[in-house]
Amino acid sequence: MRAATTQGLVTMDTAGQIVPALAERWIVTDDGTSYIFRLRERNWPDGEPLTGEQVRRQLEALRRELAGTSLGADLAIIDDIRAMTGRVVEIRLTRPMPQFLRLLAQPELGIRMGGISLGPMARLTRQTGVGREVSADTGTDQLTLYPIPPTERGFARQPDWEELVRPVEAHFLTPEAAVQAFTSGELEVVLGGTLPTLPLVNAGPLSRGNVRLDAAVGLFGLDVMEASGFLAAAENRESLNMAIDRETLLAPFNIAGWSPRLSAVPTFADTAPAADQDPAWYSLPLEERIVIASARVAAWESSTGEEASVRIALPDGPGSDLLFREIARDWAEIGVTSVRVAAGENADLELRDRVARYDSERWYLNQFNCAYTQAICSEEADILVNQSIRATDPQVVRLLLDEAEALLTEQNGFISLGTPIRWSLVRGNIAGFQENQWAAHPLFPLSGAPI
Repeated sequence: MRAATTQGLVTMDTAGQIVPALAERWIVTDDGTSYIFRLRERNWPDGEPLTGEQVRRQLEALRRELAGTSLGADLAIIDDIRAMTGRVVEIRLTRPMPQFLRLLAQPELGIRMGGISLGPMARLTRQTGVGREVSADTGTDQLTLYPIPPTERGFARQPDWEELVRPVEAHFLTPEAAVQAFTSGELEVVLGGTLPTLPLVNAGPLSRGNVRLDAAVGLFGLDVMEASGFLAAAENRESLNMAIDRETLLAPFNIAGWSPRLSAVPTFADTAPAADQDPAWYSLPLEERIVIASARVAAWESSTGEEASVRIALPDGPGSDLLFREIARDWAEIGVTSVRVAAGENADLELRDRVARYDSERWYLNQFNCAYTQAICSEEADILVNQSIRATDPQVVRLLLDEAEALLTEQNGFISLGTPIRWSLVRGNIAGFQENQWAAHPLFPLSGAPI
């Protein structure tokens, strides 16, 4: 919703690709550390032109507001922001970041001034009709969004604009209510589905051809919330990690294309990991892993006189029921009892299900920073990641990030299961929707407007 009503220098299209927004074009210096943006000739609703200085001030304000969040940590790569002329803004980085434009495209980095935003869409207000004062938190379960004409967004006039576009009526519903409304024909699109609610659409009569799955990049696994009891020892946490059969974990969901993953940080094509980076058990067959893990559990129970058990917090939903059943079965194989608790309750393990903002080691490592997570973490790893931001030698950066990842892997504070799954329901006659690895589905193209 925020992406529909406010935008930054760049944005994402239906395929999740980076396209111009408030900036009409940009250049990147040869060393990759400077991005120079030229703004569109666009005015605020009161007629005042959008300027580079306004954008600079707002970006600096957003950096301050986001301090103390993982997105704020991502933005630490920015060294300086300058307004060069009336409509030119330069952003300098501490070191090259190939996916910097994708970071800038995040909805939280939309430009606002005095509560006024410059989005591609505006919501209907009682006071002024189609207004420009837009908030992502409307306090209502329904609102209507209107695409703003091209001339008001810095584009040339489009004669057939009124015939091309239509308003988008957005409803905020529970997953069950949304699926029911889609089935009854009240809705044409449902967005934002996750694995815990996926069985709701697999069983519906309209599911065939209407269910659209995003095989997204990001994190999907279990956080260790406290290193106590059976989970006090890293090798016991590792035992739980070893025992999961990821190849069959999501078999009950009948999902094609899901990618199981052992490590929290995926391997990137341009950054091959060190030869000794992965734990030795990664290469062992599941049967051998179960034998090792079972022996550890038995040894712990013998030394403590306690039964090995863990409390797992999962969101409500039939998908969570299936996921818990599979995990509990795997851990029962090594002698660990699993107890299901509701999300928010005191738990040993909690589900982390998050799509990546950009695909880089630093995004993944920032998610486990001690300043932003309630799970167990490593301050040593955080220091290494922070040092990598200022390092200019690519080899030094690589070594720092590899060492940070190795510390987190050794700690076993996160049990990676695989990649996140996002689902949508889309009728066949709807244009402006496309699956993508970022699970990014802007509302503006659904209005029929060319992005």
